[in-house]
Amino acid sequence: MRLALGLEYNGTPFTGWQSQPEGTSGQDALERALAAIAGVPLRSIAAGRTDAGVHACMQVVHFDCEVERPLTAWVRGVNAHLPEAMAVLWAAPVPNEFHARYSAMARHYTYYLADRPVRCALFADRIGWHHRALDVDVMREASACLVGTHDFSAFRAAECQAKTPVKTMSTIDIRREGELVRMSFSANAFLHHMIRNIVGSLVHVGAGKAPVSWMHELLESRDRTRAAATFAAQGLYFTGADYPTGFELPATRRALAFDPG
Repeated sequence: MRLALGLEYNGTPFTGWQSQPEGTSGQDALERALAAIAGVPLRSIAAGRTDAGVHACMQVVHFDCEVERPLTAWVRGVNAHLPEAMAVLWAAPVPNEFHARYSAMARHYTYYLADRPVRCALFADRIGWHHRALDVDVMREASACLVGTHDFSAFRAAECQAKTPVKTMSTIDIRREGELVRMSFSANAFLHHMIRNIVGSLVHVGAGKAPVSWMHELLESRDRTRAAATFAAQGLYFTGADYPTGFELPATRRALAFDPG
């Protein structure tokens, strides 16, 4: 039997999603909780492998299990064995052809950034920070060149294991919400550190350190060394993935559950 779960988590205490030898990742925490309910070890596969410190409003995972349990056990029961920073939101049976990673048609991330002189203590581990006001209109204009199918090597981490740097960015939405700048990205897939590298370069433009045309020059250069530094992880949220409607899943996209404005 194959089951899918929808999760939310604060990424601060985890060393990323992917399992680590020390057992300190989000995947490790989930699989320990699943095993406590199933009575046997279980392996899970996620829609997105978030970095250390990155959060998820809606992470979709699947796992196979020969032990029958009611769906409530995979929600309330698993939650009883999870750390406070992670919770299962829903559980649903899926056909064997469903795959949390490979069945996803698109993935979505949002980065929240406070641009003010003083760092934000109330949400220190949940939003990014830049010490001066950013020009959101200029950032939005600079980001337009990234929409479409491109080679994103200029925003790719050196340790990225993706087979190709060519991805299709369907939408980028940048707007101001109170004291925050919200940057949302949707694509068929993302490279390692791709969003955080793009955010770093957009902040560079928004702070007046580079012209709008610089983003297009970076994209065309395919040279990571020419882009700005990778931005902090704590402002980044994985907000879900899209799947074919035939799988009849509960909602697989979810907005930020609190208002830091």
